[in-house]
Amino acid sequence: MVLKLDVSRAKGIAVIRCRGRIVFGEEADELRRVTLGLLNETQGVVLNLAWIECIDSSGLGSLVASFISARHHGAEIKFVALPAKVREVLTTTKVDRLFEVYGSVEEAIVSFRPLRGAAAG
Repeated sequence: MVLKLDVSRAKGIAVIRCRGRIVFGEEADELRRVTLGLLNETQGVVLNLAWIECIDSSGLGSLVASFISARHHGAEIKFVALPAKVREVLTTTKVDRLFEVYGSVEEAIVSFRPLRGAAAG
């Protein structure tokens, strides 16, 4: 299955629902392109990986590159709902230490609040 990305927004945060595979080629390139585009518009991106079936080293590289790009933009990327196979790849490569992982999109969105600064009122 190819990678399908559905982008929505909640409370100023971009949420990317990923379905399929994050692997070498168009899939990894597309995820990076979409993520970089969103980082030009928002300071927060949530990647919902619940429906990812497979990730390879190129896909992992895209996630890390997106994370680094976010930092350079003064933004953050957070993950939601890692499937066992994805969690295993991130843990084995020790990349899991870079990312904040949440159980739900709502939890991830709430975690951005202190960073978004501007006062309510």
